[in-house]
Amino acid sequence: MHLPQVSILGPSAILQGLSEILQHFFDVSLLPLWQLLIPWFWIYRLMPEPMFNENFSNTMLFKLSKPVAPSLLLFATAVFVSCSGHNHSDGHSAEAEDHEHKHDHTGEIVMSPSDALRFGVKSEAIEKAPFAEVVKAVGEILPASSDRAVVSAPTSGIVRLARGIELGKNVRSGELIASVSAKNVSGGDINEAAKANFQAAKRELDRLEPLLKEGIVTKKDYNEALRAYEEAKSAFSPVAAGGSAVAGIPGVISELSVNDGAYVEAGQTIAVIGRNSRLTLRALLPSAEAAFLPKVATANFRPSRGGEMVSLADRNCTILSSSPTGTTLPGYVAVYFSFDSNGDVVPGMPAEVYLIGTDKAETLAVPVGAVSEQQGENFVYVKVDDHAYKKQPVTLGRSDGRRIEVLSGVNDGDSVVTYGSTFVRLAETSTVVPEGHSHSH
Repeated sequence: MHLPQVSILGPSAILQGLSEILQHFFDVSLLPLWQLLIPWFWIYRLMPEPMFNENFSNTMLFKLSKPVAPSLLLFATAVFVSCSGHNHSDGHSAEAEDHEHKHDHTGEIVMSPSDALRFGVKSEAIEKAPFAEVVKAVGEILPASSDRAVVSAPTSGIVRLARGIELGKNVRSGELIASVSAKNVSGGDINEAAKANFQAAKRELDRLEPLLKEGIVTKKDYNEALRAYEEAKSAFSPVAAGGSAVAGIPGVISELSVNDGAYVEAGQTIAVIGRNSRLTLRALLPSAEAAFLPKVATANFRPSRGGEMVSLADRNCTILSSSPTGTTLPGYVAVYFSFDSNGDVVPGMPAEVYLIGTDKAETLAVPVGAVSEQQGENFVYVKVDDHAYKKQPVTLGRSDGRRIEVLSGVNDGDSVVTYGSTFVRLAETSTVVPEGHSHSH
């Protein structure tokens, strides 16, 4: 069996034909000669004349030699054309993209959107909005009187604390705190004596009542017995006789005033229970600002030891009093607020207080964290576009602890960095843009 012969065109004819095809269909100049000779060389090597014999007739190469040869050549040509066309289009695309994103950032701070997202840099368009009059004051967090309960001794005697009672323990309303007994005290237990007198007076009154109805005893005798009964009853207290001192409210034992086994008088404090569901803020306003008192509506405060700003408007705030006679401290006027406790502040903390009035005016204001201070001057960072920011000097006005009034330096509608201004400031010092320099993004 003989392998059919494959007619092979000359290299010059093939190159000329391919050049015309490429120029007509792809508008591509003739590829380098060596790129076109590579596929032709391998096709020629795969089909040598000595291999066309009978033993080779059953091989895959023989079976595919005639139909595959032209296909391989066309495939190789298409691959090279497509690669060349791809590079060409990419070059145009990159050039167009570079032209599209090329901006002049002279004197601006450059930060890509991806970096801004990674560092949490956020901005907001500022607009004129009502901003209340604010006066700064000092203050202190106090426990609310309604959230404190004193556990007192019901009688005189020896106190025995209930099991497990100690500082910091959570107790329920009505839970036993201590027991007081005078049984082993010199002079006897006055409650037992009072109980005996009460029981005797009651028996005498019960004896005379039917006799009065029968006229055997006089009304005077009965009234004397009734008086003795009432006196004995007032002297005797079942609660005191039981000697039980219980919690009046649920909460935490904040004070223990006596030790187990100590002698206490009736009414003496045994323990103090607090629950801190409500707290009191006492703000001390300078006397020079006393005219502001009638305008006070609410307040913001920050614990002096650090922490987040607390808005009393979000804590069910009520004004307890705002009177010039509310404090004995010379030169100050006290304002008291009651508010819900979330556990983030505790009694005894000093506080930096911002008293907020009812009068409001339309003004531009930014979050306090948006302002940076450098060498005695205040700045904010204005977002120019997605890739650039500008440091803008500003003149500041009043602050309520959360936001601060901007008197000049920014305009209504400017996009100001409100979060992450520290990272923009770092970008300012690390990526200084030379004068007249352009960045391509």
